[in-house]
This record gives sequence, C-alpha cells and structure tokens, in this order.
Amino acid sequence: MDHVQTVVVGAGVIGLSIARHLATHGHEVLILEAEAAIGQHTSSRNSQVIHAGIYYPKGSDQHRLCLTGKAMLYDYCATRHVGHQKCGKLTIAPSKDRLDELAALTERGRQNGLEDLVILSQGELSEREPAVAGVAAMLSPSSGIVDAPGLVLSLLGEAEAAGASLALNARLTRVWRGPAGFCLETRDQAYQLSCTNLINAAALGSWDVARAIEGLDPTTIPERNLAKGSYFSIPGKSPFHALIYPMPETGSLGIHSVQDLGGGIRFGPNMDWVDQIDYSVNPALASQFAASIRRYWPDLPDNSLTPDGAGIRPRIWGPGQPKQEFLFQTEADHGMPNLIQLFGFESPGLTSCLAIGRAVGAMLDG
Repeated sequence: MDHVQTVVVGAGVIGLSIARHLATHGHEVLILEAEAAIGQHTSSRNSQVIHAGIYYPKGSDQHRLCLTGKAMLYDYCATRHVGHQKCGKLTIAPSKDRLDELAALTERGRQNGLEDLVILSQGELSEREPAVAGVAAMLSPSSGIVDAPGLVLSLLGEAEAAGASLALNARLTRVWRGPAGFCLETRDQAYQLSCTNLINAAALGSWDVARAIEGLDPTTIPERNLAKGSYFSIPGKSPFHALIYPMPETGSLGIHSVQDLGGGIRFGPNMDWVDQIDYSVNPALASQFAASIRRYWPDLPDNSLTPDGAGIRPRIWGPGQPKQEFLFQTEADHGMPNLIQLFGFESPGLTSCLAIGRAVGAMLDG
C-alpha cells in the first residue's frame, strides 16, 4: 500500500488552499476529489463576493479569518493575475424606520475593525447609484468580487508546482487506522493508500467522509443542514456600479445584486432549507425575487428574470437554531491524532480560504 504524508479530501477552494499551503511548506500532499473536476459544488455556486467582515461576531473564527483572508486574497489575486474587482458594496435602508438598524450595522462593522465604512445620505446614494431607491446606505469600500473558477485553478497550479498531486473521481469510502497512520480506500477500490495526516475539507461531503472513518465517535460529527440559495439573472449590463444589498435577514444577507467581471448581473440568493442536494432553480420563484429586488431597484423590467443556478451551504445549524461559525475539529475534539475535520464552512469561506489554509497548517504543525 502506497504511503503519502498528508491527504486533503476535497478540491474546492478551501481544500486547495490547505493543500497549497502545506505543499509550499514542505508537505508531501495528495488531494482526493470525489468529482470529475475541481470546485464543482460550494466553491463555484456562490455569489463570488469578497466580504469585508462586517457581520461576524467580533473575535470569532469567521471574523478573524475573514479580515485576514480578505487582505491575503486581494494580494494573491493581484500578484497572480486572478480576475477580481474591489467594486464596493452598498447596504440599502429602504425607509426611515430602518435607519437605526443601518447605523447599528455600521457600528458593528467598525467595532470589527472596518474603519472605512461610511453612511451615505439619500442624495449621496442617488448621486453614486442613480438606479437605486433608498433613504440611506452603508458603503463598504473593501468589498469586491473574484473569479472563483480562476482562483481554484490558480490554487491547484501552485499546489502542484510545489509537488502536490490530485486524484479525481476518488470518492473516499473507507478509512481505518493502520500501522502507518490512516488507511484509505476510494470507491470501487480504485485507490488504496495510507497517510500520516488526514484533512477532511470536503465541504458538503465532509459528513460522508467523517462517517467513513472507522472508530470515529459518531457523536463528534455535527448535524448537517442544507441551506439552498437560488439565483436569477437579467440580460445586458448591470445598472449598478457597486454590489447592492438589502438590509440583512436572519440567516441570510438577502437577495442582492452580483455583477460579474464582464459587467453582467444576477440576483440572489434566497434561502430554503432542503433535505438533499439539488441545484435546479424553480422558475416560479421569479415573482418573489422581483418583489425583493424592486425594494431597491424599482425599475427592474417586467418578466426579465431568468433562472441562473443555485448553491447549497453546508450548515451545522438548522431552522430555529442559533447561527454557528466555522467548526475546526482536531484530536482534542475527536480523539484521533493527525486528523483535522472542517464542518460548516459557508460564507465567508471563499474570502477566508487562504487564511483557512494557513490556520490548518498551524494546527497540523502544532
């Protein structure tokens, strides 16, 4: 049975960031990906927004990793020529009775270390974004967008240049302890190997990987909840210069505008709790989307929305439960040395990916 020092399960943006960090720091790394291509789920089915770090509890992993990861990601994209744009974001107060809420959100962001947040008056908002309706807005200049598919390709290229290897169509089905560490078997016994370190960064598949580990206490595996978000697009160029967000809702940032690097625009996501992974978009949602969008863009053309994909957040909290942050599990949590598991890595996972890779490297070295 072949042996490799470290196996990273999952070739999404976080798994690849971990593999890149480890490979460039001297680890022998093999990446196992269940699908036929990299970045097919959470990494490519999101808003592709670089978040500023406004919403997360101060001092939490999400807050800390978002702020650090944002700076790392902008630098990475600029130096590696990965498509990105620091276009800024406007959060819109639709009426005067939401002004206190907007002020509280701004103060929360400032307490999180964002000193560049500015509240725009109605006149300033109209001058900056003539198509947007609202009585005021919070401007976040450090928010932006990134070419997520381009990012995952760049991360893989750097990991492979540092010696990492990638195995596609390698769904992990069994893990057990052996004299050399972990013994691994993939679907149809296509791969059998052993490794010293095992990193479970499979996102939506993290639960399946955890359940495949023989001897792992099942009570340490958190509950999986699936939060589906759909998107709709319209033809033509975006009517906005910045990202346009409504006031945040419980468990969601609301149906916002997302422009791509070519100037196109889509809207989403909504949020539905689902029981299975299904990326289809119900066209009947268009009327609900239109009503939400017209709260900040009243001139949305009739019947212009077209289904434009969906994504699913792998959450460790469900309906009626308090929101939880990223969950890193090490030996202290599950009792297995050299095993690190990641659960619940939704937004701002894309923004934080490079910082997460570095953090996992520190855990492994520790």
